[in-house]
Amino acid sequence: MNLFRSLLIGLSCTVLLSTPAKAQLNITTTTGMIADLVENIGQEHVTVQPLMGVGVDPHLYKATQGDMRKLSRADIIFYNGLHLEGKMQDIFDKMSRKKTVVAVTESLPKSNLIKYDSMHDPHVWFDITLWQSAADKVTEILAKKDAQNAIFYQKNLEKYQQKLHELNQWVSSEINSIPKANRVLITAHDAFGYFGKAYGLEVMGLQGISTAGEFGLQDIKQLKDIIVQRDIKAVFVESSVSPKFIESLVKGIQAEGKNLVIGGELYSDAMGAKGSGADNYIGMVEYNVKTIRDGLLGKRH
Repeated sequence: MNLFRSLLIGLSCTVLLSTPAKAQLNITTTTGMIADLVENIGQEHVTVQPLMGVGVDPHLYKATQGDMRKLSRADIIFYNGLHLEGKMQDIFDKMSRKKTVVAVTESLPKSNLIKYDSMHDPHVWFDITLWQSAADKVTEILAKKDAQNAIFYQKNLEKYQQKLHELNQWVSSEINSIPKANRVLITAHDAFGYFGKAYGLEVMGLQGISTAGEFGLQDIKQLKDIIVQRDIKAVFVESSVSPKFIESLVKGIQAEGKNLVIGGELYSDAMGAKGSGADNYIGMVEYNVKTIRDGLLGKRH
């Protein structure tokens, strides 16, 4: 009996050893938008943990001890780059000596980037064609790290690229439904520069491309003058930025007898909560476009 049992145990061990485990790449990303991109391409072959959740401002984000553990355990770290996660750059530089750490924007031609003074605007996801290039970068890295599933990643990329192509066409159509004179987008900070450039809107922000930047009374006065002169009907708050300055701007203009409203809340540096409809990249873009369209046409979203 003992001999038979020993043979069974030996056989079981042989089967277990000869059956390859379904390995998953452990991926840590900074923003939810990048996490969504990796999930669409990697699907069941990846586990993805974003560090920054709903309503989080990546410009001001500092890594916690829990974040450091996630980063240290990751097979790959994907971040945006272009100083979006400015307070974490030293961490990425140090970790890149030991593991695969990739900025999804690193392959974008500089000629396609918007430059402010000495910095490039990091909000590239608002130009869908640039986000398609980021998808190519993610696929390239996944395929290098997990070569046996390279074809799987490539096929997922092709399917997702088709969805992004259709989304890009839809956005152009929706924005073109707004009269040219009304295509002025004013928000808390300059997160929508690529969106404006790609789809034909004039974009202005109370702050610059980073929420870490400061602004003064002169900036508010200049924006007020533009709103009054151009007869702009709506401005927008952002989910990851305090609404108080935009709200005070609206109250100030209303106090002068002018008609200005908050056209809605936009998702700029973070996606929406589960069930919001903006909890994935495509849903986020669709939600923003509908909100902008309705706000600039005088309809409340």
